Amino acid sequence: MLLSIVVAAYNEEHTVAAVLEKVFSVPLPNGVDREVVVVDDCSRDGTWQVLERFQSDHPNYRLRCFRQAFNQGKGAALRRAIREASGTFILVQDADLEYDPAEYGLLLAPVLAGHADVVYGSRFMGGNPHRILFFWHSLGNKFLTFVSNMFTNLNLTDMETCYKLFRADIIKKIDLRENRFGFEPEVTAKVARFPGVRIYEVGISYYGRTYAEGKKINWKDGVRAIWCILKYNIWARQRF
Repeated sequence: MLLSIVVAAYNEEHTVAAVLEKVFSVPLPNGVDREVVVVDDCSRDGTWQVLERFQSDHPNYRLRCFRQAFNQGKGAALRRAIREASGTFILVQDADLEYDPAEYGLLLAPVLAGHADVVYGSRFMGGNPHRILFFWHSLGNKFLTFVSNMFTNLNLTDMETCYKLFRADIIKKIDLRENRFGFEPEVTAKVARFPGVRIYEVGISYYGRTYAEGKKINWKDGVRAIWCILKYNIWARQRF
């Protein structure tokens, strides 16, 4: 089995190499291999040069890197990465250091056991470490998850999490449209309606960044997330 780890990168020259080192060094369950697909969203810093150098320095790594012709947003970069992925499972990984690749085994366990088709990594459950940062971000995340759950009839604790693992044959059948951070509520709304889908959630750790350290999401993305919840659950429901 092949795990495709898809990474959307934008202005992450200081972290992307460290993330890739972790992604390629963590042990995976027996019988699971890995590939990594990185899409640089037309970064304005040296992210692309770092990726080229990393790829050149590690010719034995199963790594493919792509660069967008112009900046389109995280959602657009992830759509490109998902199209390019060839694995049995597809896992979303950010290009920063907020999430720990050492927990891939936690995310893979339910699907390898035959229980799950989709697994979300929750920052709000379990006993793993969590950096203490922004009260209003935490409250906003929980509010967006609550509203999303109202429409999807799921009982997720963390809809906005980066760590989402999908069976590739499911996520590739979903018509994703959002270009920015609306990816999270959109994919949740559409996955929830996929026929017979089994969604699980596992607790993960979280090492959040401050804005000075490079955090990008803001209140405008929260407003867009509410719009996406309404749009993809009411007005633009994908039919399978």
